[in-house]
Amino acid sequence: MQLTVLDYLAAAGAAGAAGAINAVAGGGTLVSFPTLVALGVPAVAANVTNTVALVPGYLAGSWGQRDDLRPQLRRARVLAAAAVAGGLGGSILLVTIPAHAFRVAVPYLILLSCALLLGQDRLRERLRPAGIGTPSGVDDGPAGVAPAGTAATARPVAPRPVAPHSPVLVVVVFAAAVYGGFFGAGLGIIFLAVLGLFTTESLIRVNALKQALSFLINLVAAAFFAFSGHVHWDLVPVMAAASVVGATLGSRVVHVINPVHLRRVVVVVGVAIAIGFWVS
Repeated sequence: MQLTVLDYLAAAGAAGAAGAINAVAGGGTLVSFPTLVALGVPAVAANVTNTVALVPGYLAGSWGQRDDLRPQLRRARVLAAAAVAGGLGGSILLVTIPAHAFRVAVPYLILLSCALLLGQDRLRERLRPAGIGTPSGVDDGPAGVAPAGTAATARPVAPRPVAPHSPVLVVVVFAAAVYGGFFGAGLGIIFLAVLGLFTTESLIRVNALKQALSFLINLVAAAFFAFSGHVHWDLVPVMAAASVVGATLGSRVVHVINPVHLRRVVVVVGVAIAIGFWVS
């Protein structure tokens, strides 16, 4: 397959946009994957190449939100193991079984995750009495700041410790990671939905944890795909560099976006991804 300079520029632009979208909300694959297909790359090869090329962007996005991830390291370590195992399992599935049946279900899974994200506050309160999630019902604000609606005290308010992980959350993260290793479009949206449902962290902190888990899943999948023979290595350098730039910009923007607006952006992106699958 012979690509022109314009083709490389289009791939780089799509990767830059994907890096920024993934850092802010998730769903960047909706931009980069169809672009590769439009350039003539076969679907499986486009999926594999896209995964490999966007790994540096996920790393840049995670690094940009490292301060938001640091208070969640206890939870992150446990979920990382589930993410790595699931990501490897999903990447193996991609190269060993037909993808058609799974891809038919993808838009419905994404729409379900959007519904979870929209209703996560109510669902979280309903599920907590059954032992799911964390014991507190108030999202953390910035460290050292009392939550809205509480009286100030003479002493500074210490940041509340991150609650222990939920076994149910580990299972859900593993299942999402299998999907991420297999295809991954909308993985960030799914993570934002389930992490927001099972934790009391602010959406900004949930986004930081989502970034770290997505990076691990894509790193494991990329390491496996590197030996699959499907990667278009000529596209990887330009896409990787562009994804880093996009993710770096996105990780800065995420700190100034209102969480309510961010949630709406995520849902809009999710619906767009679902529609994209149906019309493609």
